[in-house]
Amino acid sequence: MGHTPFGYRIEDGKAVVDDKAAEQVKELFSGYLSGLSLKNAAIKAGIDCYHATVSRMLQNKQYLGDEFYPSIIDEEIFEKARLEKQKRAEKLGRIWEPKDVPKTNYPVKFKAKPLVQKYDDPYKQAEYAYSLIESEV
Repeated sequence: MGHTPFGYRIEDGKAVVDDKAAEQVKELFSGYLSGLSLKNAAIKAGIDCYHATVSRMLQNKQYLGDEFYPSIIDEEIFEKARLEKQKRAEKLGRIWEPKDVPKTNYPVKFKAKPLVQKYDDPYKQAEYAYSLIESEV
């Protein structure tokens, strides 16, 4: 497991809620939903971090709870924060749509049957793939 999210600590190999930090996380979500900016919501909650860190905290699904982390934020508040973040990004024109990339067709000089079998051994897989070549063009 990587970095332990703000609001938790590890005790005896298990994640437990750090009560003081968990209250700050709840205050962060509350402040953001009340209209504060990311940075100002963090300042109000008493969390000293960068704008991008606050953004990632608002998107961290571990605060909802999973098999390792107990829940700090309920799903309704988490979803409201996600929608608010999306709304603000759209309002500021910060939604980037992926561009249609033209599909490149690479010319090949052979025809082959489709791969059906998969082998763990890469040499056996390559041997199998080469055996599917029907003809050279």
